[in-house]
Amino acid sequence: MPKTKYKSKKRNWLLYSGLFILLLITVVIGYSIHLYQQTENMVNESHEQIDRKESKSELRSDHVDPVKDNVSVLFLGTDTSEHRQYGESSRTDAIILATFNKFERSIKLLSIPRDTYVFVPKVGNYTKINHAHFYGGPISTIETIEQFLDVPIDYYVRMNFDAFVEVVDALDGILFDVPYEIVESDSHDNKNTIHLTPGYQKLNGEQALALARTRKYDSDVDRGKRQQEIIKVIISKTTSISSVPKLSNVIEAIGDNLKTNLSFQEMKSFLSYGLDKDIEIETVNFEGKGSYMNGGWYYQIEEESKRRVQQELKNHLDIVITNNPSLYHIGISFSIK
Repeated sequence: MPKTKYKSKKRNWLLYSGLFILLLITVVIGYSIHLYQQTENMVNESHEQIDRKESKSELRSDHVDPVKDNVSVLFLGTDTSEHRQYGESSRTDAIILATFNKFERSIKLLSIPRDTYVFVPKVGNYTKINHAHFYGGPISTIETIEQFLDVPIDYYVRMNFDAFVEVVDALDGILFDVPYEIVESDSHDNKNTIHLTPGYQKLNGEQALALARTRKYDSDVDRGKRQQEIIKVIISKTTSISSVPKLSNVIEAIGDNLKTNLSFQEMKSFLSYGLDKDIEIETVNFEGKGSYMNGGWYYQIEEESKRRVQQELKNHLDIVITNNPSLYHIGISFSIK
């Protein structure tokens, strides 16, 4: 009799545990499908093509495929929000060019100071690089950077202040080592509403944005480095297991404030980078100096530093020069199975 009761209890345990596991699997699958559909809808609504020949960089001889090729993505943070409502006539407050290498499983992040003195084709004159977006949107910024660096830009992602704040808040904040005390305005331009003291601490969206944007306490280059580090922290937290339940809120936060020429199928191909816990993210920075010229403050990049960065990004993209010095093609392609 005791033996029968034991078997009965064992069968019940197996039955209930099996049902529990089945329930978990069902919930996970259902949640994954929900996220998939939510992400697809978000990207489709945010998608916009830019007006360039054959929908590819003029520095490419062939179309690239992020599934098998090394590609570049330009991330633009614009100084607009629901509060400011600048629309297309906004300046870029953050400019980061990312290159993705499939074979090395690595990403390089180049921060371009917003005051960099460059020739802007849309204007036909030299000015600050953040003016390019004001005069011609993403395509003007892309053309400016391609001419300046001679490196192809395959895709772009544009986000505003609201997206940054809402993503950090959706992740329940980020941990960051604040280098010094700062007093800054919030995203609604309310002066001196953000006060941070030095040290490792948890930042909400408004605090993280204030730290990323401030330029009063160091140089434009240091500002770019801070932005790179903050982005790395956000990427790390977004791809952690603990953030899975928060991804729906992250997607929702991004969707209302995002524009990109990446299709949903192309964006999915970057998933392998996010799932790779050993992915290497390296920051790249220019060297130069700021000075007043023609009544304005500009950052002038040293030519040697520019050449070094150009070569580093070209090597990372694994592109080779064809007979046309302004045209590139992919040297080697790698498939991820």
